[in-house]
Amino acid sequence: MTGLDTNILVRYLTQDDPIQSPKTTEIFERRLTEENPGFVSIVAMVETVWVLERAYGLTTDEIVRAIERVLQTDVLIVENEQEVFTAMIALKEGRARSPTP
Repeated sequence: MTGLDTNILVRYLTQDDPIQSPKTTEIFERRLTEENPGFVSIVAMVETVWVLERAYGLTTDEIVRAIERVLQTDVLIVENEQEVFTAMIALKEGRARSPTP
């Protein structure tokens, strides 16, 4: 299992860096497998949401889609996946706010 940090998640989700983004795509699409998945900690998920909102200015809907993308990726194991899913639904329904510093 390979641990993935916030930087890797953000680069993959945003595809904003001409050098780093292709490297993260390579990790997600070629190196990670169901037999050798990537691990996303709850801390990395919270930080990713914070960065997408604060640094990238994504809307709630865009952040929800990013979280869904992570949760639906077969080659990832998300720590406390059910709690992340529940928080995403609450955010989507306007019953929660994204994290603040």
